[in-house]
Amino acid sequence: MNKKRTHQISEEVKKSLSDIIQHKVKDPRIPEIISVSHVEVTNDLSFAKVYISILSTDKTPEEVLKGLNKAKGFIKKELSKSVKLRAMPDLIFISDDSIELGIKMSKLIDEVNYGDR
Repeated sequence: MNKKRTHQISEEVKKSLSDIIQHKVKDPRIPEIISVSHVEVTNDLSFAKVYISILSTDKTPEEVLKGLNKAKGFIKKELSKSVKLRAMPDLIFISDDSIELGIKMSKLIDEVNYGDR
């Protein structure tokens, strides 16, 4: 499958997963402030790596990933209702800490620029 089509499918899966995780999954391990930052679907559509940004400080990434993996069947069923594919890819949830790293880098840059004022 060409890269453009794979990218379109990845974006559609990302939008649908964001909505499903934030509004339909009722697991206490999954915080209310969670974001699907990126989705990579393989060319054969058999797997989808789902990068999750956890913006809550009271839940560890391991807890959240356990909750998402426990609800994977429900999530795939809901995803199949909104994204029409012949076969639904198997979801692989991965913790994405790029937002936290960006905040840390921004603070370090601010310290360097404005620290001695």
